[in-house]
Amino acid sequence: MNKAQLAEKVYEMHTKNGVDVSKKHADEVVDFVFDTISGALKNGEEVSIAGFGAFVVKQRKARTARNPRTGEVIQVPAMNVPRFKAGKALKEAVR
Repeated sequence: MNKAQLAEKVYEMHTKNGVDVSKKHADEVVDFVFDTISGALKNGEEVSIAGFGAFVVKQRKARTARNPRTGEVIQVPAMNVPRFKAGKALKEAVR
């Protein structure tokens, strides 16, 4: 499922329940949720959604890597990377 399909599901859910909402508004809601999560992670915050999981930022250490085409050794700097830790309910639902 991609972002457009997720927005379509939000639209369908609201129209089934008799709520007058446009597809554009459903798309804006999905964008808002993702932008809010991204903004919190940029600020170093953890985003925890009960029953679903948690988005966290981890520090990846600097390391030495090798270019597979040329074999050249390069230095990869330390960086922050996003991680997702699935919650218990999500893990059980997937099993």
